[in-house]
Amino acid sequence: MDKVISQLDKDILVLIRNNVSAFLTEMAGKYDRDGLEVLDIAPEVHEGTKFYFKKADVKTLDIDPQYNTDYMCDLCTNNENIIPNGSFDICVCTEVLEHVSNPFSAVKEIKRILKGGGIALISTPFNFRIHGPLPDCWRFTIHGLKELFKDFEILDLRELEADNRFLMPYHYVLEAKKCY
Repeated sequence: MDKVISQLDKDILVLIRNNVSAFLTEMAGKYDRDGLEVLDIAPEVHEGTKFYFKKADVKTLDIDPQYNTDYMCDLCTNNENIIPNGSFDICVCTEVLEHVSNPFSAVKEIKRILKGGGIALISTPFNFRIHGPLPDCWRFTIHGLKELFKDFEILDLRELEADNRFLMPYHYVLEAKKCY
């Protein structure tokens, strides 16, 4: 029997992608400016941050060499020899944390890469099927995201809720500021 992705999962994917797009549109409206240094983490084949941040200097990072990014490295390790401390004003990490081997290490690396007062823009699914690129290791609740980003000032943390399922959101977006 062939395994088929359900219509529900296809519909949820559209909701998640629209939520990411709306979030990045909003954040670009708030932050995009000449001279802004932005790191887009694992943009893969999607629109990527460059689509939203038109004035900023956007660099990319991925662990997979096939994506021809500016920085090829593992977000879960200290890459100080590749990206110096405090290099970026903003790190955009959409739909990545669920795929990393150690989300606490990944967030620590995002914090290291950010300048003092820098902004992390994060999104992650909660109520969504296992998806690629594999591995797909984690799902975070609002409480888990607060724990991951406890060393940041959380400016905004929103959930995309399911209309008919109380306490079972599809997706989260997070805007957090690095404390000095």
